[in-house]
Amino acid sequence: MTGMTWDPAGPNLVVHANNAEFLPSLPDGAFTLIYLDPPFNTGRVQSRQQTTMVRSETGTRTGFAGRSYETIKGVLHSYDDAFGDYWQFLEPRLIEAWRLLADNGTLYLHLDYREVHYAKVMLDAIFGRECFLNELIWAYDYGARAKSRWPTKHDNILVYVKNPAKYHFDSAEVDREPYMAPGLVTPEKRERGKLPTDVWWHTIVSPTGKEKTGYPTQKPEGLLRRVVAASSRPGDWVLDFFAGSGTLGAVAAKLDRKFVCVDQNPQAIEVMRTRLSQYAKVSPETVSRTQT
Repeated sequence: MTGMTWDPAGPNLVVHANNAEFLPSLPDGAFTLIYLDPPFNTGRVQSRQQTTMVRSETGTRTGFAGRSYETIKGVLHSYDDAFGDYWQFLEPRLIEAWRLLADNGTLYLHLDYREVHYAKVMLDAIFGRECFLNELIWAYDYGARAKSRWPTKHDNILVYVKNPAKYHFDSAEVDREPYMAPGLVTPEKRERGKLPTDVWWHTIVSPTGKEKTGYPTQKPEGLLRRVVAASSRPGDWVLDFFAGSGTLGAVAAKLDRKFVCVDQNPQAIEVMRTRLSQYAKVSPETVSRTQT
């Protein structure tokens, strides 16, 4: 665990730590927004390898204008996504999330079909059913090609508030999207776009896009931008203690929020060191030190 401590007047933090050990050091009600994208308990190792295409006279791949390229493989990022007792792992962390939320705060818990139903029951018990705000469906266009059942092409995001009478939500700050039937609305509405519903159609991180870090399960910034814009204000503190590639921190910095990102995976810390060091103080531990 890192020796870093959080100061509400201090810099953004990227913390290399077991979140169960670090979270008790944070004060009650410190965060307006908590976004959590924990392991989904898929029972398998998640991995992704970065690749780079470079010009080469002897390359085996042909690109624009007949030029030759070869593929250079980079660092393989992976983590073990299997738990003997998933709920024994997750429940105490969700209780900590409730403690850390401000009275006007909101929790976004990002899961998939395997565990989301159990999480709903657990969060009803921790927060209270009256604090349930939404179940968001993130629908995307990549992956699952099953032919013996309906292919799974969505994740679930449960949204709970600390206090249903005081939570912050600003729909005016959320990016709008095109109308599905633009001919049925006025030109003014068509130009402005419509507010998103609880079903969000958004592509995954492009394998060739600028956002790509190579970290498995990286989420697109567009997805987190809606979360941060709607449920926090400039200057507010936001927290992600399953931070992975650091997408929440990247979005928070661009929207003038303060952030704490926590992860115990050395590879995640190295990805965030590259991605977020211009915005945050990063734990001094490096992958090499952790592995020695």
